[in-house]
Amino acid sequence: MHLVKIGLVQMTCTASKEENFSKAVLKIREAAAKGAQIICLQELFTSLYFCDTEDYAHFTLAEAIPGATTDHLRKLAAELGVVIIASLFEKRAQGIYHNTTAVLDADGGYLGKYRKMHIPDDPAFYEKFYFTPGDLGYKVFKTKYANLGVLICWDQWYPEAARITALMGAEILFYPTAIGWATAQDEATNTEQYNAWQTIQRSHAVANGVHVVSVNRVGYEQNGAMKFWGGSFVSNPFGTLLYKASHDEEEVTVIEIDTAKTDSYRTHWPFMRDRRIDSYQPITKRFIDND
Repeated sequence: MHLVKIGLVQMTCTASKEENFSKAVLKIREAAAKGAQIICLQELFTSLYFCDTEDYAHFTLAEAIPGATTDHLRKLAAELGVVIIASLFEKRAQGIYHNTTAVLDADGGYLGKYRKMHIPDDPAFYEKFYFTPGDLGYKVFKTKYANLGVLICWDQWYPEAARITALMGAEILFYPTAIGWATAQDEATNTEQYNAWQTIQRSHAVANGVHVVSVNRVGYEQNGAMKFWGGSFVSNPFGTLLYKASHDEEEVTVIEIDTAKTDSYRTHWPFMRDRRIDSYQPITKRFIDND
């Protein structure tokens, strides 16, 4: 299939996992009713973004993958005939936790999971306290509708992750995300940060000749100190925006993309052909000293 309808679910969350999950199910149904074939939820959609503090109590939010949530989503995927991309807090073993996305195929099959590789540690984003870095490598999932790659939030800033996933055969790159502005921050800084976030991901689309889908949460959290900026979007393989969500509202949107465009863009702008793989060994170093 070349023409694929992508559903993006941008929503607010509360402190109740049950409320968040129920809302997500309703919005998945809404996207499916609009014709979506692949539906992507935002990062850690079953909870508030809890990494604003280092609090051991938050580890109780974690769950096994596969487990109860993925079992429910498998049944929903089969009922609706859709692929679901679901970002969850994974408890792998006692004391080992990951930021993980599961992929459920349109027949209800569990295709596997991707564990977030790049883990940030910034003010109000203390993810290193919670998440062990991913050890499954980069992943491509062969779904009924397309071969898709999943990367998660902070992975967005790393061209290496997008490149490797595209080289593995991903036709679409999905980025479940949770990123926002401190409400005390000035508007010029907000604009600059959002533009950088969108630009880096659109550049992955251009460099790799694939569609990019980024789904962010929205709403005020952290007692009003953080506004998650929404702005979910779809980029075509040359960086053109096919859709951009608002910064303030919940949205369920379905966008049709044509994965066959990858061949056209890669043929006319042959970045993949002209790669000098013989010269890239230095990229495996942390830094290159010129002394």
